[in-house]
Amino acid sequence: MEIPASAATVVGKRTLFSDEQNDYRESFRRFLEKEVVPEYPQWEKNHLVPKSLYAKCAEYGFLAMEVPEEFGGPGVDDWRFNVVLAEESVWAGVSDAMAGPLLHSDVVLPYVMASADDEQKQRWLPGIASGEKVLAVAMTEPGTGSDLAAIATRGKRDGDGWVINGAKTFITNGINADLVVVAVRTSDDPHGGLSLFVVEEGMEGFDRGKQIEKLGQHASDTAELFFNDCYVPQENMLGEEGSGFLQLVSRLVPERLVLSVSSMAGCEAALAWTIDYAMERKAFGRPIGKFQHSRFTLAELRTEVEIGRCFIDRCIERHMEGTCSVEEAAMAKWWTTELLGKVTDAGVQLHGGYGYTTEYAIGKAWVDARVGRIYAGTNEIMKELIGKTMGL
Repeated sequence: MEIPASAATVVGKRTLFSDEQNDYRESFRRFLEKEVVPEYPQWEKNHLVPKSLYAKCAEYGFLAMEVPEEFGGPGVDDWRFNVVLAEESVWAGVSDAMAGPLLHSDVVLPYVMASADDEQKQRWLPGIASGEKVLAVAMTEPGTGSDLAAIATRGKRDGDGWVINGAKTFITNGINADLVVVAVRTSDDPHGGLSLFVVEEGMEGFDRGKQIEKLGQHASDTAELFFNDCYVPQENMLGEEGSGFLQLVSRLVPERLVLSVSSMAGCEAALAWTIDYAMERKAFGRPIGKFQHSRFTLAELRTEVEIGRCFIDRCIERHMEGTCSVEEAAMAKWWTTELLGKVTDAGVQLHGGYGYTTEYAIGKAWVDARVGRIYAGTNEIMKELIGKTMGL
């Protein structure tokens, strides 16, 4: 799906990226057009992308860029490259297909980079860099959503390892994953009792449930994972025992920011598609965009999108500097996902009956947008976090 000509009126000039990132953007755009967009309809029907997509992304330099060269990766530690990947995936209309590779690189890999010891890095990073070993992270449980302290999956010592029992749900990459970073309770301390383990494909007692049928984002595989007396050796513990809560919390800022980045790109794309349609579709002898109601609606959305873009780009800069706070990430996640719902809903309305069909991208964008207000911490939790930082 090409970026509409009207995009220039929606996405203003940005100073965030260097020439290197701009060239990277063009390369990734061509990659999507050649390797992803033609295959996307079938992947969407399958509710699953092939694992070969990860290897192909790695081959072209679009996977696990943070992995050092000694382990087979590019060794590039610049989060703006991840921003480019997220934005272009949205503009191409294939963000759900690319959700797995992006989660692999931007959400899960940093756990390994920050906490794996030298032996674990030698063991895991080459496969992560090549796309041979697909990553996932398992926090959410059937009875536990945004409350990490309520995680009930239990690990008990057994000789030189641990036996894990429990279940996780809504796990992105749950079907494709070879290495799953699992949050496990190793003591009764609500926060200090959580530890992280890397559970590997083929470990006895590790089973996947059937793929979860979602309302939208069909090309992204989501599954339940089960651990029934699953034995995990001590050498698969990621970081120190009891450090899991701090590790998880430390990754919430970038996880929420990358969702904000995708949501902001979604706002811009949906608005551009709607402007194009409003200028082409005629009613009563003139384009519907010429009617005052349509013009005012689009003007209001254009203003809100521009405000959101300025804030998100500032958050990206602050994250690059290491100064983006939990509060700012919560604000970004809450604001952009709510705005995406508003923009796509208005887009569907202005498209009329066609907005409720699969013929136009706006309908899919509207359905896919809804979950943004739920995952990575519900927007109600985001408001709680913001309120607490205000002393309320």
